[in-house]
Amino acid sequence: MARRLGATPEQLADVERGSYDSFEPGWASALAFADAMTRVAQPPDAEAFRELSQHWSPSQIVEIVAVIGLFNYFNRFAEALTIPPTV
Repeated sequence: MARRLGATPEQLADVERGSYDSFEPGWASALAFADAMTRVAQPPDAEAFRELSQHWSPSQIVEIVAVIGLFNYFNRFAEALTIPPTV
């Protein structure tokens, strides 16, 4: 899906490595925040939120967090029921 939406091979490789150097800073901060939100069920650290806040408005941050949370829900739901991913 990412390829269809314009992600480059370099960006996809960076995401696999957990590095976001090939992304524009705002998107890199959003992806890092998603990592922080997804890895453990507790709030991301203050530095991750500060970085996100430097690139996005409060309403955009609410939307970013809502999307991350929704996809975390979908993933955890599917994992609990051992539903395989689709392409």
